[in-house]
Amino acid sequence: MRGLIAILAGVALAATGSAALAQSAKSAVKVSVHGDWGTYAYTESTNKVCYVLSQAKEMQPKTLDHGNIYFTVSQKPSKNVQYEPQFITSYDMQENSKPVVQIGDKSFEMFIRGNYAWVANASEEPILIAAMKAGHSMKVSAKSKRGNPTSYVFSLQGISAALDSIATCK
Repeated sequence: MRGLIAILAGVALAATGSAALAQSAKSAVKVSVHGDWGTYAYTESTNKVCYVLSQAKEMQPKTLDHGNIYFTVSQKPSKNVQYEPQFITSYDMQENSKPVVQIGDKSFEMFIRGNYAWVANASEEPILIAAMKAGHSMKVSAKSKRGNPTSYVFSLQGISAALDSIATCK
């Protein structure tokens, strides 16, 4: 599992098509693994970036080729970014669609840009992080560019320890 998460972290960053992120994927260092979440760090220019990453455990509908699906939470101290959740797909999502993260009875709407999604209301990010720490699993529902409704389940086993391990990212 540890090796798989390291490979997935590189793939997740390289799959974005961004040269800077692809370069970062090559230099990302695995810091630790906590349950189903890996912790990574890299330097972008002279600024450190730390993140946790997990891959979807379940993908629906099973008839579609989803590719690799990830959820990350990053710390970018030089940009004053703390615990920024991000959903990453291998495909572009439908323009103007709004993926939804569901943990228990809490839901969080996201906005998209291509194959990325972020929490629509930044003030809800700490609430999402708290729900992740308290939850057992997280479901993300999205719509592909072709209009296919999709859903993904992520395990939250180890998320608290993983997030704690990037708390001092500097």
